[in-house]
Amino acid sequence: METMTANERRARLSVDVSRETRRRIHMAAARRDQSIRQYVSDAVEARLKEDLGDLTPEDVLVLSERTDPVLAELWDNPKDAAYDEL
Repeated sequence: METMTANERRARLSVDVSRETRRRIHMAAARRDQSIRQYVSDAVEARLKEDLGDLTPEDVLVLSERTDPVLAELWDNPKDAAYDEL
């Protein structure tokens, strides 16, 4: 049996949905010949790519103007520009 590294280990995520939503997910997964687990995982990954673009997991852990639009707005101003020259 192959051993997973810390980065490859999975974390459990539990989400409550209505019975109708679960039924629709089940139907959609079946149409793609996927398990519900794989269908939901793929859907979440697609949404993360849409929302976070090319940010890597490491980027998300680092506070920067690239990863946080609020910080970008705070740091991109005339007062802060003086620190750019240090």
